[in-house]
Amino acid sequence: MIAKIKQLLEEIDTLKASNTEELEALRIKYLSKKGAINDLMADFRNVAADQKKEVGMRLNDLKNKAQDKINALKEQFADQDNTACDLDLTRSAYPVKLGTRHPLTIVKNEIIDIFARLGFSIAEGPEIEDDWHVFSALNFPPEHPARDMQDTFFIEANPDVVLRTHTSSVQSRVMEVTQPPIRIICPGRVYRNEAISYRAHCFFHQVEALYIDKDVSFTDLKQVLLLFAKEMFGAETKIRLRPSYFPFTEPSAEMDISCNICGGKGCPFCKHTGWVEILGCGMVDPNVLELNGIDSKVYSGYALGMGIERITNLKYQVKDLRMFSENDMRFLKEFEAAY
Repeated sequence: MIAKIKQLLEEIDTLKASNTEELEALRIKYLSKKGAINDLMADFRNVAADQKKEVGMRLNDLKNKAQDKINALKEQFADQDNTACDLDLTRSAYPVKLGTRHPLTIVKNEIIDIFARLGFSIAEGPEIEDDWHVFSALNFPPEHPARDMQDTFFIEANPDVVLRTHTSSVQSRVMEVTQPPIRIICPGRVYRNEAISYRAHCFFHQVEALYIDKDVSFTDLKQVLLLFAKEMFGAETKIRLRPSYFPFTEPSAEMDISCNICGGKGCPFCKHTGWVEILGCGMVDPNVLELNGIDSKVYSGYALGMGIERITNLKYQVKDLRMFSENDMRFLKEFEAAY
């Protein structure tokens, strides 16, 4: 056994390989499960007891030297590969094509920028909410259809926990811990149990604004809406307000803008009316103020909310809402010059 070990040590000391294929063959010959060293390990059981210590030490030494020799040859080939590389390190880097912002992000940032110039600050809240902040604190009666499973995603184990259906829940969270003046804008993702189609999705994005202070009037709201429309869609844009109903505002209104495609003359996009609806708004209902700890006899305010997908559709004429969430690079590249 000792003679075989000495013979293998002499062979290993003289090992050479001219390429990686020869090196792999040497590794298999000496270090694989069926290699020469492993065969000696198998014969170790037949060594006399008084020789086991010496033979065992020699076997371990043989295995270590074989492994070191194979590793040294491997490093040699790695160094040769690096020196043989034909990469010109002095050459200018290849141009790296940058990505682009998502169209919804572009429009959201435009909306935030407009309201920031009016003194509004950003407020955010959780997407997984409770019934109080989404509904009860906003004057939704218990029988309101928005509480129905057809519209809201409830957590089955705890019906009091829901995926927020609007970012108005952020407003209620701010009102319950802050006294006026309050001037916030609330962007975020919301969820509703709707069938997915070219005009609807089970999740979408909203931006809502809230202003509460002394002597806030509907005139203040109208002026902010007019300024927003002109900044977003152009100086020639006109607005009109139609009476509507929301549980958390009174009076309430829907706002239309003059069609930015035909200029209000009438086209298929605006269904030949010359007007396109973009948001809902109104004066904050006194009940909402009281529910959130604000004295409605001293303070008043207005609120407004819009879908970012809706504004993006109007701005870029995107006809299918599903395109915003499909991550099609061809679609996203169309907005490279938009920011």
